[in-house]
Amino acid sequence: MTTKISNLSRMALLLSALFLIVSLFVPIWQIDLDAPQYPEGLGLKIWANKIAGDVDIINGLNHYIGMKELHTDDFMEFTVLPYIIGAFVLFFLLSALMGKRKWLHTSLIAFVIFGIVAMVDFWKWEYDYGHNLSPNAAIIVPGMAYQPPLIGFKQLLNFGAYSVPDIGGWLFVAAGLLLVFATAKENGWLKKLSRKKTNASLVGISFLAVVLSSCGTETVQPIKLNTDNCDFCRMTISDGKFAAEVITQKGRAYKFDDLSCMLGYVAEQAKGSIKSYYINDYLKDNELIDATSAWYVYDEEFRSPMGGNTAAFSSQETARAYAEKLGVQETGWNEVSEQQPEHEHHEEH
Repeated sequence: MTTKISNLSRMALLLSALFLIVSLFVPIWQIDLDAPQYPEGLGLKIWANKIAGDVDIINGLNHYIGMKELHTDDFMEFTVLPYIIGAFVLFFLLSALMGKRKWLHTSLIAFVIFGIVAMVDFWKWEYDYGHNLSPNAAIIVPGMAYQPPLIGFKQLLNFGAYSVPDIGGWLFVAAGLLLVFATAKENGWLKKLSRKKTNASLVGISFLAVVLSSCGTETVQPIKLNTDNCDFCRMTISDGKFAAEVITQKGRAYKFDDLSCMLGYVAEQAKGSIKSYYINDYLKDNELIDATSAWYVYDEEFRSPMGGNTAAFSSQETARAYAEKLGVQETGWNEVSEQQPEHEHHEEH
């Protein structure tokens, strides 16, 4: 059995090296923070050699809850990481030049170990950052920790923290996948899969279906009546017929006690920051439905918590029946969402 690798696998090694070179000049990771008082959000950009983004603002906010300030010079990783990436670049290039299978295997194993160690180190940094708080902080919440998520979304008081790879991180992932592809090719795993083409296709289709269904699932959060507060007027949400909710593009849920509060909040946000809208079905107690497909009836008789006085229904027929009884006209989401929110309710409360 030959120990030489194919030109295609050499190309995979060269591309992996190129991706790592580019990762030195773009952010590797990002942590975004959003809250009602920061509608455009705050962000940290983690590069191979520095922390950038809204560092000063975040340090100022974190000072009040006793968290350490973030400074590039305090992290040894930013000194050694560019050299480690450079070493992998040289090793990948040398592996492509030597063209031997053991060099390819060594490249993959070393890169996987590096990835695991890097993520563990990142988690330990986040843990220390979120747990080791100053006892002299201005704001102390007993039992509360502020560790950001390693990846994904996490609620930290009134801030939503969203942690995902940035361009450089996805380049790392792509480099790793290329190494896996080359290793699979040189060890004949791809040929074995091709012999089971039908089964592999079925597995692939099933996997794709699961991924797509997962991507399409909204992270709607049930509204806890008499517990959750409206993210616009700050009043406690107590009526299960009029409450509403939006999901931002970053996956953060904001809850409201009235349609007018939701529209007021949306009016203050950057265009395109809202992904999905939900409203409680008037005929059911505290059951959210898609606000964009619901039908609405406005009448003072409804007496909603913040004076929006608009009831939502899941079907136009039901909304029309209520509207006819009240002598008014049912409307759709397009008309309702274009209404000017009544900001005076927000100011009064």
